[in-house]
Amino acid sequence: MKKTFLFVAFLVSLLTQCRAQNPVNWAPEQLLEPSALAKTLAEGKDLPLLYSVGPGALIPHSTAIGMGRDEENRDKLKEALQNTPKDAAIVVYCGCCPFDHCPNVRPVIALLQEMKFTNYKLLDLPKNLKTDWIDKGYPTTQP
Repeated sequence: MKKTFLFVAFLVSLLTQCRAQNPVNWAPEQLLEPSALAKTLAEGKDLPLLYSVGPGALIPHSTAIGMGRDEENRDKLKEALQNTPKDAAIVVYCGCCPFDHCPNVRPVIALLQEMKFTNYKLLDLPKNLKTDWIDKGYPTTQP
């Protein structure tokens, strides 16, 4: 009985901890489909401010900020956005891993919320950048 209780307590603790570490802090309408961004890039007009908050900037016109989980990189993004109008179109992406494991997007979304931006999107890369962008033939900075 004691072993069963300890096992159940461990599972509850683990599930609670996982959920607490990875709450979604964006609304579904704040997800930007890769095809929509690819189309905007192809048209070349009304481009959003595009920031990579993961391991590298592989999407054209994006600025590499570095891993969003690191405070110094969030500070770099904060500085880059310092004089940006609060309603500017901003798109952030990571693509290192599935959203439910990604350590980079949530801190960056929280920063955008804290800075009172109103027109930001998260590029919808639910699996990773390779699967959801590169494998679909969307443009990259790599030849």
